[in-house]
Formats: sequence, structure tokens, C-alpha cells
Amino acid sequence: MNEGHLSDMDAVKNSKVLVIDDEAVIREGLRQTLTAEGYQVVVAEDGKVGLDKLQKSNFQLVITDLKMPVMTGIEVLKTIQVLQPDVPVIIMTGYATVDSAVDAMKNGAFDYLTKPFLPDQIVEKVQAAARQRALTLAAQPTELDIPSCGAFIGGSKQMQKVYQRILHVSPTNSTVLITGESGTGKELAARAIHQHSLRHDQSFVAIDCNSLPETLLESELFGHVKGSFTGASQTKPGLFTLASGGTLFLDEISNLSMTTQAKLLRVLQQREVTPIGGTKATPIDIRLIAATNRSLDEMVEEGSFREDLFFRLNIIPVDLPPLRERQGDIPLLIGFFLKKFTEEIGKEIRGMAPDARVALENYSFPGNVRELENIIERAVVLAPNELVSRGDLELPAGEEISADSDEEQVPITSEELKETKRLAREKAVEPVEKAFVYAALERNNWNITKAAEETGMLRPNFQAMLKKYGISAKKLASS
Repeated sequence: MNEGHLSDMDAVKNSKVLVIDDEAVIREGLRQTLTAEGYQVVVAEDGKVGLDKLQKSNFQLVITDLKMPVMTGIEVLKTIQVLQPDVPVIIMTGYATVDSAVDAMKNGAFDYLTKPFLPDQIVEKVQAAARQRALTLAAQPTELDIPSCGAFIGGSKQMQKVYQRILHVSPTNSTVLITGESGTGKELAARAIHQHSLRHDQSFVAIDCNSLPETLLESELFGHVKGSFTGASQTKPGLFTLASGGTLFLDEISNLSMTTQAKLLRVLQQREVTPIGGTKATPIDIRLIAATNRSLDEMVEEGSFREDLFFRLNIIPVDLPPLRERQGDIPLLIGFFLKKFTEEIGKEIRGMAPDARVALENYSFPGNVRELENIIERAVVLAPNELVSRGDLELPAGEEISADSDEEQVPITSEELKETKRLAREKAVEPVEKAFVYAALERNNWNITKAAEETGMLRPNFQAMLKKYGISAKKLASS
């Protein structure tokens, strides 16, 4: 048999199917039908349970009902597309309308089935989905998926939890409080929530509560009438009014004064806003998202933030992890920013030298993703050669997690790697392995097979090392 092609039976034997339906009869019927065809079948009674199982095991296909409690089939589909975009999804429904079929297919469903259906129908569609996924993966054997949500990039478990929370809360109108250190992407998270919400075709209005003095900030938020204060030469609507029908994002809300906090609380309670100097209240229809890099709990204890406002804001918390806690995402972010800035600046940069990558992956990033972005932009501008060197990064002194010498020799063969690891300090093993992999790939023009042969490693073992450190040869080669 030609190894470049998979038969239908090969695809079946290697396929694990997740079935999500709130009707036990449907679940059991599908389990029996597909098990008889050689599939491994796991069932779940609702979308939340199904997604939990999806995170704990590798599935090649998901079959989900459209109308379910807890989560709809479309919500399940959208979440899977973020968490595991290579997994095809078949939507089932007993509500046979053209609109639901079109909606499911527009949202990326592989196929669509109307209940009741015959066993042969589901088997045929499942075989087609399994075959397509197998061929897709075979055509892209070296590419690692980059789960994303909006402009976020990262495949770490920490970020997958963030994606799942964002997609769960997006379809609702619940108020969201986003927390995280500066530079973790709080506004990106807010925009992702808006983009996945029912308000996505309306305005997204953002303001930094630390950017204006108290009087001007209140005017920006609530609006004012002509003559209400010095300089108010005309009536001006506030952001609550401008964001009507859409989303209002209040960044760094911890900087609000107690007076402004009281006015904001009143607006949220009454769902109407009165402009400064005005007497008539106007109803508002907004989805509020707030963000802060400080602990509002601690501020409440200190007496600098209102407890009742905190409870109004903290309905759905979303916490963004600092970059140092998701270091597996750093190679993906490096590749993304390299590609972005080489295209924007119009400079020929072929990639990053191994010692530069190791230095970045062992840097503490006090400024998080924003700092990494700035470092890469600066390096692309300053780099005199096609490869960004460690010196081009200009990293601040004292922020590296481990101190590896610039003169340290990167091993070339697998035997040299073993000896280097034996002699190295335990904490230095990981940087050495990473440098070994990057150097081998760059010497062989990002060809995994050639890199493995040159180093004396079996290709599966070399690929396992790539996977261990979240390295994608295909993505790095295109950076």
C-alpha cells in the first residue's frame, strides 16, 4: 500500500469520535452504530461536558446536536474552532430549517444532518470527515496548530482556558472584568469578546480611565450639556450614549475616583445616563467590559474602591496569565511578530539565530507580550544581517531566567547533545536542547527530515523534541 495515502479503513481505525446530545436515545444509537464500524465513541450529555472531555483526550471528530441546554451546537462549534481547529464538526438537528443549516455551515461545520437519519447516512458523513482530517494532517505533517481567539496567539493550556472563557461569555450580555498585568492583552480580550458577541456589528468604544483628569473623564463617559462648565461650548454625548447597542470598554478602571465610581454605579444600576449639567436621563443599551492591572479585592479592603461597584463589575472574571507563565507560547509569538514587522518595515529577515531564540525563551518579560512585540520590532529595525542575533535584541540586563554564555557551543549531533546535557547544570538542559533543535533546522532550511538525518536522530524522535518545546518548523520557516 502507498504510504502517502490512507484508506477509509485506516482513517476509521484511527478515529475517536465525540458525540454530544442531550437525548440519551440519540447518544446510545450513535454509539452502537459507529462502534460497529470500528470507531471509538465517547458520549456527552451537553456542550460543557463535551468540551471538558475534548480537552482531556484527542478526538478526530465531533458530532453535536444543534438545540441543547447549557450550550448550543453553534457555541460548541465555535469553541472547538478556537481550541482544536483541525477537528471537524458535524451538526445534527431535529429542527429542519434552511436557516439553521446555512448558519451551521457558515460557522464552519463540516456537514449537517437532519433527524431522524438512517445509520448509513451518519456513517457516510463520518467517513468523509475522518478521511478529510487524515488527508489534511498528512499534507501538513510538520505544522503545529496555533489556537487563537481574535488577535491572541498561543496554544498553552493557560491560554486555552482564556479562549474557552471568552467564547462562553461572548454570546451573553453579562458584564466582564478582565484582570492581568500590563501588556498581557486586556484590550485584545475585550475586543475578542465583542467580536464573538451578538453585538459584533455595533460599536466597540474604549477609554483608558487613567488618561484624563476626573472632570474630563466624567464628561467623556456621561456627556455634558452646553454651558455646564467652562469650555463646554456645545452639548456632547458621552461614551455610554455613543456605545449604545454595542460594547463599552473601560480600561484601568481601578483609577476612577470615588466620586466617579459612585456615578458609574448609578448608571449601571439604573441603566440610564444623565449628562453633566443635564436633567433628563437617557436609557442606555450597552455591554460593559472593564479591565484592571490591580487587585480590586485589595482596593476594596483598603477603602479605595467601592465594594458594591466591584460586585457589579465582577460578574464574569477573565484573568490573563503573564507571559512568563506560558513560555511555550513564546516561539509562536516570536514567529508572528517577526513576520509582522518584516512585512511592515519591508526588510529581508530570514529568521532568528538560535542563541537569540534561547535568550528570549529564558527572559522574564516583565512587560509581557507588549514587551516581546517591542523587542522584536526593535531587533528587525536594527539587525544588520538576515538573521536576528542575540545582540540585536538589546535585552535589559538582569532579566534573564538563566545565564547562558554567548560563546557557548551549540551541539550539532545527537551524541554531542547527550554529552552537553550530561555536563550541563540541570536547569540549563532545556536551553541547550532548544538551541540544538533551532540550529539543526536553520542549517537544513527548516526541513525536519534532513535536520534529523544530519543530527543522527530518528525523525519521530526529532519531531517529539519539536513538540516538547512547541516548535513549528513550517511556521518558523515562513517567519
